[in-house]
Amino acid sequence: MSAAHDEEPKHPYHLVSPNVWPMVGALGGGLMTFGGVLWMHGEDLLGFIDEWVFFFGTLIVIATMVFWWRDVIRESVVEKMHTPVVQLGLRYGMLLFITSEVMFFVAFFWSYFDPAIFPDEAIQETRVEVLGGVWPPEGILTFDPFAVPLLNTLILLLSGCTITWSHHCLLMGDRKNMIGALALTVFLGLSFTGFQIYEYATAAFTFDQNVYSSVFYMATGFHGFHVIVGTTFLIVCLFRAMAGHFTREKHNGFEAAAWYWHFVDVVWLFLFICVYWWGGGDHHIH
Repeated sequence: MSAAHDEEPKHPYHLVSPNVWPMVGALGGGLMTFGGVLWMHGEDLLGFIDEWVFFFGTLIVIATMVFWWRDVIRESVVEKMHTPVVQLGLRYGMLLFITSEVMFFVAFFWSYFDPAIFPDEAIQETRVEVLGGVWPPEGILTFDPFAVPLLNTLILLLSGCTITWSHHCLLMGDRKNMIGALALTVFLGLSFTGFQIYEYATAAFTFDQNVYSSVFYMATGFHGFHVIVGTTFLIVCLFRAMAGHFTREKHNGFEAAAWYWHFVDVVWLFLFICVYWWGGGDHHIH
């Protein structure tokens, strides 16, 4: 029996060992959703402060990602389990994940364009009353698209160039410039987040003011969250690159991070053009 267990598998697939993290992650995600919904509706359940339920669930999800992805890295680097077939499956998984993220933003853009294109629709009496029949709604001071939003656009476009440069250096075997370009991408990602925080701090409208403000903060805020996630992804890749985990032939983690970052770039271009520029109106914050 021991000899049968010790012999090499006769297939190229990685059969993952039983793991507690999927169950723990599902528990954390459930607490996040449950606590978040009650928090946003101002409800307290059995005396608990629901924002703490939300934050506790968030901590569980973060811990799941840290320890589960640590196991995936170990499977690749130490156990050598990521065969070409497994790497292909990981690529398909990342592509499907990005596709699901695209659907999130499709919903946000749909929510934006419906009232933006038809602000004075006769059958939407409440909408006309709230918006004043115009877009942006009456009383809304929007952001000047050619101030901080344009700066953030240039930052993200530059970061798309630097991550591509880093990938090219990796393929050419230039480890030093690969790490340098990746570090520059991380710096640009952090800069974008800093400018967006400044933008929110100087905003002349709040999340719950009307449909414009709600969709604006949901769309740009959700994108900002993706920038933070992508930056974290790149920081992990930076440490892995310095540890020598990536080679010309095997760098799935880096490639997935690069794909995700390009996705974040493209979404921002749509946000800048549609939300800040096209839908920004003539009354800007100066």
